[in-house]
Amino acid sequence: MHILVQVFQNAVQLLFSFDPELWSIVALTLRVTGFALFFAMLIGIPIGAGLGLMGRIPAAGCLLPLIYTGMGLPPVVVGLCVYLLLSNQGPLGDWGWLFTPSAMILAQTVIALPLVVGLTLTAVRATDPMLHLQLRSLGATRVQLAWTVLRETRLGVVAAIVAAFGSIISEVGAVMLVGGNIQGETRVLTTAIVLETRRGNFALALALGIILLGLAFVTNLVLYGLQRRD
Repeated sequence: MHILVQVFQNAVQLLFSFDPELWSIVALTLRVTGFALFFAMLIGIPIGAGLGLMGRIPAAGCLLPLIYTGMGLPPVVVGLCVYLLLSNQGPLGDWGWLFTPSAMILAQTVIALPLVVGLTLTAVRATDPMLHLQLRSLGATRVQLAWTVLRETRLGVVAAIVAAFGSIISEVGAVMLVGGNIQGETRVLTTAIVLETRRGNFALALALGIILLGLAFVTNLVLYGLQRRD
């Protein structure tokens, strides 16, 4: 019980200490995760909606299992593949992204993308087929049809966004492989927790974990509030 009280005290002290290093870690965590989520949404929602609106998906026997497999893709495998792509011997080595926030954003985008595509596709396919027929009979274009269906399935789309956000803000293996956990450069909350645990600073590691959970809760609460207001 004493250790739990100490953990909460450390978490509160860390939050209100205005420690520049801590807040830089929090800011980088939100920046990397935010950009990755934005790119995953930008690419994944249109793809998921487009596939969901198709009557028959070409090569569905391979494409859909591939998407669903990607939803459970091990993050460390993603990190390894991105590392090999961005290494000096890799095809994207000239970009110079390895051990930078850009590499971390790329890895997290790859992790989040199948979740956004798969859950959006499932939500769109769950709509009433009569809605599609009615919209087409009213002369709706494909873009108007997709937009209307997405509005009708906004709960499913928000669930896709929340699931993707939760999977990448708590991810550690991929970001550590491609980011390197460099102080002041690529250290985020998850990698900081790993570092403090290895040092034996369990109270501090748990306090950072509470901060991470708090950030995830607040972000999901905001997303839920926006959906409710809509």
